[in-house]
Amino acid sequence: MLVETLITGPLEENCHIAIEPDSREAAIIDPGENATEILAAVESRGVIVRHILLTHAHFDHIGAVAAVQTATGAKVLLHRAEAPNLERAALQSAFFGFPPPEPFAVDTWLEGGEVMAIGTQRLQVLFTPGHSPGGCCFYSASQLFSGDVLFHQSIGRSDLPGGDAAQLLHSIHTLLFLLPDETVVHPGHGESTTLALEKQSNPFIRQ
Repeated sequence: MLVETLITGPLEENCHIAIEPDSREAAIIDPGENATEILAAVESRGVIVRHILLTHAHFDHIGAVAAVQTATGAKVLLHRAEAPNLERAALQSAFFGFPPPEPFAVDTWLEGGEVMAIGTQRLQVLFTPGHSPGGCCFYSASQLFSGDVLFHQSIGRSDLPGGDAAQLLHSIHTLLFLLPDETVVHPGHGESTTLALEKQSNPFIRQ
């Protein structure tokens, strides 16, 4: 799986484009802002976008969804428990002083455990609440898209509505840390890391 990461919006959210090189099929994870830049990257890569996967529905992760959905015809997938966050995304963005994201339709509500095809690759949905009630990570062949659950030497905040610190740590320990140590973690903000490094030295995670 090839991964291209674009830093989008004023909160520097990472939008990841996951590409299966043989078929040139792709999934876009969390198109937070800068739809023009995201679509230009898609065009330059010559890929077919099958899915728009949302790790959660906080405003900084969904700002470009509507434009990307319209331009590519890709299906939008989001966990069912994120519906309240999606409904109040405009209020949340206003609270932080930013314009509201353009509304969009969710094509498939996730429950966790689903497996999606991107060409010959399979992408598994991991239900990882804690940062948000319906937070999900996506895993394929030692590549993990962790949203705002796990970062390089940090973890997601849990003080927003629906957040739960104990639940967040439970998600990390019982799901993410069961994946292979060599797994590369592509977070929602900041630089990529590996599970081995985070297990060993992340100061926010109690072993």
